[in-house]
Amino acid sequence: MHVIGLIGGIASGKSAVAKELASLGAVVLDADATAHEVLDRPRVQKALVNRWGKEILDADSRIDRSAVADRVFSKTNEGREDLDFLEDQLHPVIREEFEAEISRLAQTSTPAVVIDAPLLLEAGWRELCNVLLFVDSPLAERRSRAENLRNWSAQEFAAREAAQLPIEEKRRHATHVIANDGSLESLITRVHQFWQTVS
Repeated sequence: MHVIGLIGGIASGKSAVAKELASLGAVVLDADATAHEVLDRPRVQKALVNRWGKEILDADSRIDRSAVADRVFSKTNEGREDLDFLEDQLHPVIREEFEAEISRLAQTSTPAVVIDAPLLLEAGWRELCNVLLFVDSPLAERRSRAENLRNWSAQEFAAREAAQLPIEEKRRHATHVIANDGSLESLITRVHQFWQTVS
C-alpha cells in the first residue's frame, strides 16, 4: 500500500488532487479536518485557553479558529511563538491518528492512503510517506484562488505562505510532480496519469 503525501504551496490544488485520488480508490487523511476535531478535545482546548484566554472561544465555548489564526499568523516574534505552541499541541495528536489509520488500512485491500496536510514536511511527517506528490501551480493563480475561494487578503496569503517552507524546498522533496496550471479537466487527466505510475 502506498502512502502518498501531498505537498505544494497554499491554494495549489492539493485538495482537488486528493479528491480525484479518492475517486480512484485511495483513502484521504485530511490534516485540516483532523485538526478541527482535535481542537474540540478538552485537553487541547484547556491548553489554548490557558495561553490565550477565553477570548479565543466562540459563543458556544468552542475554539474560534479565526481568532487563533489572527494570533498565530501575525508577523511578530510572538506570532511565531504562538504558532509553534499551537503546532506542538496539534501535530503529535494528528500524527498519532494518522499512524493508527495507516496501520489499520495496511491490513485491507486499500491501494493507497493520501495525506493531505499543508504542513506535512514542516511537521516531520515525511517518513510516513513512500511517495511525495508536489502540486505545482503558478503563484498568481494560487493568490487568485486564495482570494476568490477562501476570501483571503493578499496580506493573509503572504503571512500563511511565510509560515511554511519555501516552495522550491518543498519541490526538492518531491518524488513526483503534477502541474496545475490549466483547467480542472487537465488536472484530473494528470492525476490519472500519476495514479497509473504508482498503482
